[in-house]
Amino acid sequence: MQKFVLVSAMMVLTACGGGRVSGDVGKACMAADRKAASSSLCSCVQQAANRTLSGSDQKRAADFFEEPQKAQDTRQSNNRSDEAFWLRYKKFSATAEQMCR
Repeated sequence: MQKFVLVSAMMVLTACGGGRVSGDVGKACMAADRKAASSSLCSCVQQAANRTLSGSDQKRAADFFEEPQKAQDTRQSNNRSDEAFWLRYKKFSATAEQMCR
C-alpha cells in the first residue's frame, strides 16, 4: 500500500511543468518540465498543498521534484519527524490526486 501511495503521489506530482504558477510546490512542479504538464495542473497541485501542508512542509515536498530519492528516503526513514511528515505528505498526495484529475 505504501508503495502505491508513493507511486500515485509521484505520478501526480511529476506530471507538472511549464507555465506561471506560484508557491513552492507549484514552482517545483513547473520546473520539473514534464511532458503531461500544464499550468492548470501545477496550480491545482499547489492548491492541494495549500490545503494540507504548512509552508515548511511545502518547501520540503518541493524538494521531491528535483530529487525524487528524497521522497523514498523520507518514506523509509525511522525518524519520528520524517514519519510525521510522510503522513502529512500522503494526505497532500491523496488530496492532489482527487482535486487535480
